[in-house]
Amino acid sequence: MTDSRPPLPPFDHASATQKVRAAEDGWNGRNPHKVSLAYSQDSRWRNRNEFFSGREAIVDFLTRKWQREQEYRLIKELWAFTDARIAVRFAYEWHDANGQWFRAYGNENWAFDEYGLMVERHASINDLAIAEADRLFHWPQGRRPDDHPSLSELGL
Repeated sequence: MTDSRPPLPPFDHASATQKVRAAEDGWNGRNPHKVSLAYSQDSRWRNRNEFFSGREAIVDFLTRKWQREQEYRLIKELWAFTDARIAVRFAYEWHDANGQWFRAYGNENWAFDEYGLMVERHASINDLAIAEADRLFHWPQGRRPDDHPSLSELGL
């Protein structure tokens, strides 16, 4: 039996937007095991310069990521969609072990199977060092509040 992760393809604007917010919420929860369940068992990833596949590799990657990227806060925004694909743009803020803050900007391309599990994730990301005073993402760790501005509203 295969797990199902609604909304399922084919996507319309509302279901694609819902899928993007669910992904954002999951990543802001920073639980690698829970996040990995949104991906197929053999999901293929390209994240910056890393290429890997499978849920175990996803958990390993996210564990390392969130140990390094402290106080991580992410906003995703729908860019485009088709029947079983979604493109997003995103930004997230974090600081390193020395207290240096960064804002990462990027794009992701996602492909889904019929169960709504992501089978491919391609991410291109650039980091910009910022001063703590330049941070824009100040909500408490976890889910971004519904009334927090979107990337477009923040001018990002």
